[in-house]
Amino acid sequence: MTEWTTVETATGPMRVYIARPDGPASRAVVVLQEAFGVNDHIQDIARRFAERGFLAVAPDLFHRNGVGTLAYDQHAEAMPLIGAIGADQIVTDVRAAQEYLAGEGIPAGRTAVVGFCFGGRAAFTAATAIPGLAATVVFYGPGIAAGPHAVLDRAAKIDAPLLLHVGADDPTIPSEQVAAIQDALTAAGADFEQHVYAGAGHAFACDARPHMYREEAADLAWTRTRAFLDRHLPAAA
Repeated sequence: MTEWTTVETATGPMRVYIARPDGPASRAVVVLQEAFGVNDHIQDIARRFAERGFLAVAPDLFHRNGVGTLAYDQHAEAMPLIGAIGADQIVTDVRAAQEYLAGEGIPAGRTAVVGFCFGGRAAFTAATAIPGLAATVVFYGPGIAAGPHAVLDRAAKIDAPLLLHVGADDPTIPSEQVAAIQDALTAAGADFEQHVYAGAGHAFACDARPHMYREEAADLAWTRTRAFLDRHLPAAA
């Protein structure tokens, strides 16, 4: 079952897309959008998690500007929108989603955060500021190691297991940034895995963008993600 609801944040109301499993949920996933909003692809991902027994919520991180969603060919329009969303706004919004889930009976320790593209940076950011999460997954998140909202210097604050996926040919996350993330997380003693996918670029797991989608890499990333979440957030017996 899917629905939209509205939750209150410290900076105003925020729409949230919700995908519920068929039965009672004992674990949850906060799905963080690409640079294009909570579009059909992000909603589909939320439904995929619901099919696996998660209560999945996808907060509209564009709620402050009222944009909603953008088409994939509106990249130029998307860049200033995501550039305006810094760490404080991300943490505010993820905490609001977390509070909604707590009201549904699912605490932080039974909640994972999974983000894609801009949402990958947002997921990493949330992991540095929200203690007690069960797990965090970053799909090709640019801006973690460099840029105006870089948060790599906060790596030591991450207490949740972390899984990162990045394409070897992703121009938004060059190899020196991949290495910087690896080094910082290692130095921080983080519990993490970072996988680099040969022959894959940015958005390689987005099957809504056929020219960027790489099926083999996407399948492997999703297999790893499912195993990672089941390991750190097992279904209730």
